[in-house]
Amino acid sequence: MNLSSISLNRWLALIALSGIGMLAFGLYLQHVVGLNPCPMCIVQRYALIGVVLVAVVGSRLRGMGLVLSGVLLAMVSGFGGFTAARQSWLQWYPPEIVTCGRDFYGMVENFPINRAIPMIFKGSGDCTKIDWTFLGGSIANWSFVCFVVFGLAGLLIAFKAMRSR
Repeated sequence: MNLSSISLNRWLALIALSGIGMLAFGLYLQHVVGLNPCPMCIVQRYALIGVVLVAVVGSRLRGMGLVLSGVLLAMVSGFGGFTAARQSWLQWYPPEIVTCGRDFYGMVENFPINRAIPMIFKGSGDCTKIDWTFLGGSIANWSFVCFVVFGLAGLLIAFKAMRSR
């Protein structure tokens, strides 16, 4: 079995599964390892949720729906990749004053609950801090690589689906 024999719908299902795995790993790093996500990490999670949703829906479609889901996958991945690239750049060239948000407990103690809940989803870590690395790359670096792969796969899926029509 070679890679070209896998159907486009199965590629989208594999993208959805890998996105779910990435989200699960992010939650593991947050809740088990204790790494606080920064606001840019939260935005990347939202983009990854978008990738998963588009891939799941697209894996059930045929024809023009498959083309559209490939294009949407590329667009959502582009947004996530842009955010990850910006965070990587901030990590390589940190600004003198870091303004990524407040810590969780400070928000809950100092603000009413109706203002604290939206702030919680903004994240509380430092966007320039590198807490974890794998093969020399930070979480933002690897997130960027994954978003680029997802985006290119989305474009390829859209192109192949368009050609098969």
